[in-house]
Amino acid sequence: MKTITINVSDPVYRDLASYAKGKGRPTSEVIRTAMEEYHARVVARRTSLRERRAASVGGPVKPLLAEDDLLDEMLHDSRD
Repeated sequence: MKTITINVSDPVYRDLASYAKGKGRPTSEVIRTAMEEYHARVVARRTSLRERRAASVGGPVKPLLAEDDLLDEMLHDSRD
């Protein structure tokens, strides 16, 4: 384990120290746990696109009919 020095604002440190005291844990342990959780959630998140869930981009603007030609819509401006 590596020893580091960090600067934490007084209000944040007071909140962490109070939380740690209520849990019967050292403040340093609470901060270390928070850093490990941040690392796992943000820094070390290395999933492939196949492992991620698809984002919802909404539904279709209007239902497609059998006679709709999507290629024609993509190649020509609908205002023509």
